[in-house]
Amino acid sequence: MTDLTRYLVVANDEEQYSIWAADRELPLGWYDRGFAGTEQECLDHIEQVWTDLRPLSLRRAMAAAGQGD
Repeated sequence: MTDLTRYLVVANDEEQYSIWAADRELPLGWYDRGFAGTEQECLDHIEQVWTDLRPLSLRRAMAAAGQGD
């Protein structure tokens, strides 16, 4: 059986990515990142764009401590 569900790529304030069914309201704190497709297309897109898995707050703290990337 083929999954006909359309998904959105979403991210939260910590720039952590996920997918969400396009026909459902996004939960608080999650935002549409402008990409929609099948589950696999969305997962493939996330794999390409989410290259630094550290939360934004950790990246900022490390930068402030001079630890950079």
